[in-house]
This record gives sequence, structure tokens and C-alpha cells, in this order.
Amino acid sequence: MVLQKKTIILIEGPNLNKIESRDSIYKSDKKLADIIKMINSSFNIEYFQSNIEGEIIDKILTLIDSDIVGLIINPAAYTHYSIAISDALEMLDIIKVEVHLTNLYKREQFRQVSVTAKNCDTIISGATNYGYFLASEYIKFNLNN
Repeated sequence: MVLQKKTIILIEGPNLNKIESRDSIYKSDKKLADIIKMINSSFNIEYFQSNIEGEIIDKILTLIDSDIVGLIINPAAYTHYSIAISDALEMLDIIKVEVHLTNLYKREQFRQVSVTAKNCDTIISGATNYGYFLASEYIKFNLNN
């Protein structure tokens, strides 16, 4: 009997589609394809990125009653002020992990507050791209326990 891999989704917010153009605090030797490959060893992965808040909300809402078992989300700048994304996350009854490439607590004071994290199971901050892999491991661990 072949077990079918479960599916998780990685949602990224504004400007993360052009991360290589951002200043040096975001630079990494791993590209998105490498990250997805690391995660994909355990899961099928769906990927979605948008610079538009409403599109991110709509995508989150499509996950209600879907076969997706986990969400990894990097809301980017929306982290700090999108009550709407936070409300959408609250409606979602799957494992949710918020990821940030940089350590929010080493950033400007306004970036140290996440309004979306309260509706996620955990947050990983400052592990660079490796944070996405850690998030997938968190999801795997919680699915198995």
C-alpha cells in the first residue's frame, strides 16, 4: 500500500516574489525552489504569493474545508497591521505557522508586533529560509501526535 503525501500550502505576502532585490538582511543562498524541495520531501506543497491583501485573504478562505493539512504563511508587511488576514486565519482549522526570514525583535519597533501571529499555532522568526523547513517539521510533528 502506497501512502499518499499530505498537502500543505506556503503563502507569502508582498515583495517576497522579489526577495533577491531587497537589502542584505533578506539575502540568502537558497532560492524558493530549494526551500520547496526541502519541504516537499515530506509533503506535497502548494505555493501562493501575492502583493495584494485581498488575494491573500481569498486564498486563505479557500482552505476552509479543503484537503490542505497545514499552512506556512509569511505575511510580510501585512504581519504588522492586517486585521483582515488575521481574521481569515482565525477561521481556518488547520495547523498554521507564521514564518519571518529575519528576527522581528531585532528590527524596528513597529516590526516587532505581529497582529497575525495570534491566529497561528506558532511563529518562527529569524531562521532565514530555513524557517520554512522548520515550519514544515512543526506541521509534520503535530500531525503525527
